[in-house]
Amino acid sequence: MPVHAGIRAEVLALRVHPDQEQFAGQMPSALLAAEQDPDSEALAVLCGPEVIGSYRLDFGAGAIAGRDFGRPSAGLKAFFIAAGQQGRGLGTLALKALLADLRARHPAIQVLALSVNARNSAARCLYLRAGFVDQGELYLGGAAGPQYVMLREI
Repeated sequence: MPVHAGIRAEVLALRVHPDQEQFAGQMPSALLAAEQDPDSEALAVLCGPEVIGSYRLDFGAGAIAGRDFGRPSAGLKAFFIAAGQQGRGLGTLALKALLADLRARHPAIQVLALSVNARNSAARCLYLRAGFVDQGELYLGGAAGPQYVMLREI
């Protein structure tokens, strides 16, 4: 769900495990970055009425690794499930819902791209299970080190 005034405070209260902040970012900076970028959408992950996660869709040119993927694409950034909600399979379900929402609201998008830190093996496994394909290249411009570039056909 797009972040709106009614859930904004809940999104701002979300936290990841401290060791994950280097990969996913932290609130409020992640939300503010999405809100201030005209090419981005700030979105919340809900489980029933409860906000359990957040992510950003970036539609700007070169949003992921400065690359053009040759087809209409969006970049997935700062995807996370809150620390207290992890380990229950909600990340996998959230990615399925995210893809369905992207198809419904942005039917012209053909590819969802992301970069995941080479040290973040849990996130990389999650993305692989969700159908993302590792492009076999490392993006070296990440603030926390090398990142795998991954794509998911929509």
